Amino acid sequence: MTHKKSYSELRAELLSRYPTGATRGGVGIDDIVQLRLQTPYETHLDVARAMATAMRRDMAEYDTDVGKFTQSLGCWSGFHAQQMIKAVKRLRGTTKGAYVYLSGWMVAGLRNRWGHLPDQSMHEKTSVVDLIEEIYVSLRQADEVALNDLFNELKAARAKGAPAKVVNEIIARIDGFESHVVPIIADIDAGFGNEHATYLLAKEMIKAGACCLQIENQVSDAKQCGHQDGKVTVPREDFIEKLRACRLAFEELGVNDGVIVARTDSLGASLTQKIPVSQRPGDMASSYTKWLKTEPVTGDNPLREGEMAIWQNGALVRPARMPNDLFSFREGSGRARVIEDCVASLRDGDADMIWIETDTPNVDEIASMVSDIRKEVPNAKLVYNNSPSFNWTLNLRKQVRAQWIADGKISEKDYPNDNALMSADFDASDLGREADVRLRRFQTDISARAGVFHNLITLPTFHLTAKSTDELSRGYFGDDKMLAYVATVQREEIRRGISAVRHQHEVGSDLGDTFKEMVSGERALKAGGAHNTMNQFAAE
Repeated sequence: MTHKKSYSELRAELLSRYPTGATRGGVGIDDIVQLRLQTPYETHLDVARAMATAMRRDMAEYDTDVGKFTQSLGCWSGFHAQQMIKAVKRLRGTTKGAYVYLSGWMVAGLRNRWGHLPDQSMHEKTSVVDLIEEIYVSLRQADEVALNDLFNELKAARAKGAPAKVVNEIIARIDGFESHVVPIIADIDAGFGNEHATYLLAKEMIKAGACCLQIENQVSDAKQCGHQDGKVTVPREDFIEKLRACRLAFEELGVNDGVIVARTDSLGASLTQKIPVSQRPGDMASSYTKWLKTEPVTGDNPLREGEMAIWQNGALVRPARMPNDLFSFREGSGRARVIEDCVASLRDGDADMIWIETDTPNVDEIASMVSDIRKEVPNAKLVYNNSPSFNWTLNLRKQVRAQWIADGKISEKDYPNDNALMSADFDASDLGREADVRLRRFQTDISARAGVFHNLITLPTFHLTAKSTDELSRGYFGDDKMLAYVATVQREEIRRGISAVRHQHEVGSDLGDTFKEMVSGERALKAGGAHNTMNQFAAE
């Protein structure tokens, strides 16, 4: 993103107000220009509006070129999000196409007052709002720190009497600075209650900066992680009401481009909490209840006390009812229910994109479902969870094995068909290498073949933190001691150009010095002097 007004425009505007170049109290206009450019958003609601527009623009580009899909990693702190976006910017030279995913699983597991909880909507819903706010504070601070460095460079150039060409080149870099602020796709679970509760929470999430809300079709009070058993879905009318609640929240707050992702868990959900009332054959309720597991009510199999029945296809049938009062769907109906869910959410529910929670990462399977969805909604786009709940190595190796056997390339005996395929012995095998090739192109393939606009990994920073902490601890508390930290952390930070190696600068120490200079001049007590040990590290 670029700023609305350039350095020169703002400076000229301020100079017209303060012809002396400073306010009556001695505040220099160049300092005011810097602060305004460092903080282009008045509120996080302004962030939501700007990021919604940016996301819509990315969606339109994807419609013309499926190679322009977007990506994100799930982040459970503002610092994780900040470092991810900085890494993308170093790698690509731009943040375009990079988002942040806010995972309800990680909020439950890591960011609530009640300890580590499973992904069952037991955490305080306000903690989701708090994390959105935190992420945008961190991303905006990354802007402030980076722009402060540019302004310090500009001041130093002017102080040295640098040629106009040098000064103008720095000003051009300030004007062309690309923000670290990117869209967040925020998980609102199943809405944490009824449609009104969903609306109230959606408003708070949007005010915190969320431009995109992802909501799932599970029952709020029985919500499960998408990769666990025991999932219970709601009738489509109920889900559509929650989609409308999210849309109303966006519109009320003036986020006209707000994006809604409707997630269906029907592929792995075998239960429903209630049977909706059908008004006529073929309506939304009947298309939901037609998949119920039932048995005919007959003279030999009559209704008993306390049982219920429905009239279906010209006959009275008894739905299979669980001891917990839930109703079962017919086995093997998940795929068909997914397709109907997605069509209803896109066509009748004001959703912009869909999310199909799958049990394995299989491009062919997802592409097949999307093909059927697009018969009804031709421009359907997906958000896809490249989940850590999948054993990616085992899944892809099994897929390659099955295809090669079908093609006659190998026999059943050449490779095992169980967990033994995970062995490192197969890493350098033909099958292992082919599986890795497919892993490398998985997101590209699924975006081209299955309409996936956004690829995300829900919990990577959870697993990365566990792995990295284990790696450092094993070395530090083992034989390597300080070498473990230096070899696995600090050297890599320096050699990769990771700005966090200068940790004081990363959290705004130089930014603080600049502000002290703005208000105190030569009296400023600064932290960044000759004795600051951060001077041992070169700047980015």
